[in-house]
Formats: sequence, C-alpha cells, structure tokens
Amino acid sequence: MARGSPLAGDSRCTPIYAASQHTGRQSGCKSCQGRTDFGMPTQDPTDPPFPAVTPMAFVQAIVRAYARYGVDPAAALKQARITPAQLRKPGARITAAQMELISGVAMQQLDDEALGSFSRKLPWGSYGMLSRASLTAPTLGIALKRWCRHHRLLTDDIALSLSVSGAVASITLAERRPLVAMREFCVVTTLRNLHGYACWTIDSRIPLLRADFPYPAPPHREAYPLMFHGPLRFDADHAGFSFDAQYLALPLRRDEAALQTMLKRALPLIVLQYRRDRLLVQQVRALLRDRRVDAANAQTLARALNVSVRSLHRHLREEGASLQALKDAMRREQALEQLGRGTRPIKQIARAVGFASEKSFARAFRHWTGESPSAFRQRVRRD
Repeated sequence: MARGSPLAGDSRCTPIYAASQHTGRQSGCKSCQGRTDFGMPTQDPTDPPFPAVTPMAFVQAIVRAYARYGVDPAAALKQARITPAQLRKPGARITAAQMELISGVAMQQLDDEALGSFSRKLPWGSYGMLSRASLTAPTLGIALKRWCRHHRLLTDDIALSLSVSGAVASITLAERRPLVAMREFCVVTTLRNLHGYACWTIDSRIPLLRADFPYPAPPHREAYPLMFHGPLRFDADHAGFSFDAQYLALPLRRDEAALQTMLKRALPLIVLQYRRDRLLVQQVRALLRDRRVDAANAQTLARALNVSVRSLHRHLREEGASLQALKDAMRREQALEQLGRGTRPIKQIARAVGFASEKSFARAFRHWTGESPSAFRQRVRRD
C-alpha cells in the first residue's frame, strides 16, 4: 500500500500524512472524484472544499527526497500548483489534495513509497505487500503484530512493535539509525499509515489515548491534532501511539476483494477521522455502569469519550443503538440486581436507578419484565 492509499469506509478523505478538515464522505466526496488511473485529482487541488492546513514542511521533506536521488522536483511541484515562493515561505500551508498529488507523483517518479525516509528505497507496491500479509489475520491484534514484524523486511532503519499493558495497547516506533532531516516526516507518515490501516481493517475508528513524538513541538504543531486525535506529547522518549486494548480482539472485516479495491485507488487515503467506532456501545455501557445513570447525560458521556454530543449520537445510531435505550437497559440491569440480592426498599431502588418515583419505576419494571418489582423479588426469593 502506498503511503497515500485509500482506506475506504464512512470516513473523511485525505492522504495519511496530510492534515485535513475536509468532511466529505468518500462515496460522494469531490476529492474522490475526477481522478486519473493513478488516483490523481484532475480538478484544481487548491479549490474548495480543500482548506489549506497541511504544513509546507512535509512538501519540503519530499523535495529533499528528490535532491537525494538527483531528480528535479519542478514538474511535481508545478502539477500540485506549489510555487517556489510558497515552498520557501515559513508557515505556508497547502491543501490535502495538493499533498496527495505531489506525494503520489513523487512516489512513482522516485520509485520509493518511503519518499527518502530510509537508507534504501521502498519500491512502488511495498506497502501493498505489507497490507496483504496482514489481511488474513483473524483479529486486529494479530494483524498489527504481522505488520510490525513484516515491516522489518522492508527496512531496518526503524522497528515497529505492539505491546499491551493492562487495558492499553501501544505501538512503538524505535529508531535504529539516525533519520536526520527526514525524522519528523518519517515518524508522522509511518504512524499515520499504520493507524489508518488498522482502522480500515476493522472498519472502525480507533481513538488514540495518546500520541508520542521524540522531538520538540514543530512550528506547525497546530496541524498535529488534525492527524492524531487525542493527547499529544512532544520530546517523548520514543515515537508511538496508544489506544484501548479491546480493539485488538475485533475481527478483520476486509477481504482480498476489498484490498484490491483499496489498492487501485492508492493515493487518496484516509480517514481523518474514521467515523464509526465499533466499541462505542460497549464504552457507553461501561460509563453508565460506573456512574449514576440519571446523571450520565449526553454531554458528560461525550466529554468522557472525547467526542462531540452529535458524534456520540451518530456513532450509536450507526451501531443500531441509542443513548436512551442503553440507559434503559442499564436501569433494568441494576434494578434486577438490587431487587434480587437484598432487602433494600423498592422506593430507594427506584431512586438509585434514576426514577423520580416508585410509581414510575414500577410501571417501567412491569414493561421490562411483565411483573411488578415486589412480585419479582418474591419470585426470586422462592427460587
């Protein structure tokens, strides 16, 4: 898979290392239409709906790759509509479409999907091989282990590894050789590529608990939250990111046909952010279990999950659930547990599970079980 390969799904469209605020869905997104066979946009990449938020520092890294291989980047820059003056301008920004275009052209012209990041080239198709080798894994955890192990066959300049500590899974990028001027570009593209591929394989957003970078915050640090959603730490001991280890147990949802489709549209990747989160229902249930159900409104839950209220409702709807249904189910579970195990007055149980009165609780309980709270308690005690 090329570094800008597409991870299809209900997602935003952007190259993996491009910072983007574009929110169009892939199926109807203008940045996914009007392409040549190589996935290059045929419309003006500087036109809306592409906001210019991708740091020019990433283009400068690509230009360094051209210099390393003794190739003139002028044609690629012209095709992406990046002028020499813009290239030299501190703090300049380009659109995600421009970044997609110049990176795609450069990968093919230089025959290096790493774009000069490593001591040897990664020929066109290297990441396609890596993707295919991981795709037959039964779970995401095994797929990521394969990706990390097989990546060492492509280069030994860096080593990727997956580790789990309690409820947290971590991807670590260890530098085996100095990456010098390509360090930031290599770290960002490698981590984004792996995170994007992981999201694509399970067809789910994987929220990051943290992303670490072993260098000082760059002048364009404001672009990082657009690429890595979650807490960021610069000047870290090593590069990597962490996420909820429960995602590792999810089965892969892609097959060879899906991979072929993805690789045919090799450059317009990803998912910033991948919209669907297949663990969200489980996470909401856990939060409701840990706090008073009546006090857990959409605002508090969304804040705890680091999503907007609108996104929370949308994610639940995509998984066939709703917040009200989950709260009702949790109230039912807690009511059954408290009625069955103790002698606490029914009025107190009603308040504990979020009902204003014993009458409203009894009405809801009869709807859930077909009997009154007192009849349920008596039957459980007899049994």
